[in-house]
Amino acid sequence: MDKAAYNKIFKTIKDAKYRWIKFFAANLLLITLVYSATESAAQSTPPRSLLALSKADHILAIIDPITLKIIARVPVGSDPHEVIASSDGKTAYVSIYGGGSLHELNVIDLVTQKPLANIDTRPLFGPHGLTFVGGKVWFTAEGSKSVGRYNPANGKLDWSMGTGQDKTHMIYVTNDGKKVYTTNMSAGTVSILVDSQLQSDATQATAVSTGDRPLMDWIQTVIPVAKGSEGFDVSPDGRELWTAGANDGTISIIDIAAGKVVGKIDAKVLGANRLKFTPDGKRVLISSLRTGDLFIYDARSRQELKRINIAHGAAGILLDTDGLRAFVGCTSDNYVAVIDLKTLEVNKHIDIRGADGLAWAVRP
Repeated sequence: MDKAAYNKIFKTIKDAKYRWIKFFAANLLLITLVYSATESAAQSTPPRSLLALSKADHILAIIDPITLKIIARVPVGSDPHEVIASSDGKTAYVSIYGGGSLHELNVIDLVTQKPLANIDTRPLFGPHGLTFVGGKVWFTAEGSKSVGRYNPANGKLDWSMGTGQDKTHMIYVTNDGKKVYTTNMSAGTVSILVDSQLQSDATQATAVSTGDRPLMDWIQTVIPVAKGSEGFDVSPDGRELWTAGANDGTISIIDIAAGKVVGKIDAKVLGANRLKFTPDGKRVLISSLRTGDLFIYDARSRQELKRINIAHGAAGILLDTDGLRAFVGCTSDNYVAVIDLKTLEVNKHIDIRGADGLAWAVRP
């Protein structure tokens, strides 16, 4: 074969190879773009999502409540404990606790799945319990024996009140923002804070229109309960507050109107961590961080219905809005247990390292 023929064959092979590489690269790019677009669409935050904190990985997991798949992981601070979402479901707030020593609330945009600027809660230290009421974030400040309130509209802490009680830990605020309930773990008490206006409505309206701060007075009632009382909930009718003591495992039942304990159950829920009513108010769920059991009580008869061992340690509880499922953060077992409330059995797990705080985010 002469040199000219050889060069012709070589060029033909080279051109064919180049066309193949170009074809392959173009198709690979197309496949990648299609896949990326599909993944992007699949990973968008659904209108209703489950939020779960990982204390081990320091992330907020955004979970599809239907498939139970994690669709996004957003970094948060060094010791995340509780999470709550805004009323419009677009923003999440995470308390960075530090055993009462830290002073941050992390803010996450749930639509873009990205962290926003943190909130510095100083002079209130150790933010822990969270709720979102009246367009504002309410939180306990355990290290300062206080509760506080943050207004996202102006980016300011606009109210706080001391409880004077050791380890003010969890919080519940009525829909009108006029009553705040907290548990004080080490003190073994429940604080009921009531907003009592000292001025007439007309005077209040005048003060607001002139830019003056309306005079407000908050009155505290302190109710003794079992030591180590931490998790608590208010019955859907607003009449009772139930809380369980980690030390002796008893459940204290408070008549809110009377402002006193009217019942006590020797439930033996040692290491009690969280307590929640079902949406219909018929049952009460209590988790034990010590035994890993989930205790289920009949709210009317005050009798135990069932005790389910779900892990080595059970913590945060979240109820589905239809009352058919309960989600429990099992910190030491690195998952969220999903309980069928019809069969009262665990039917699924969601893998979250150091799972604890849980919340719903719902966009209208």
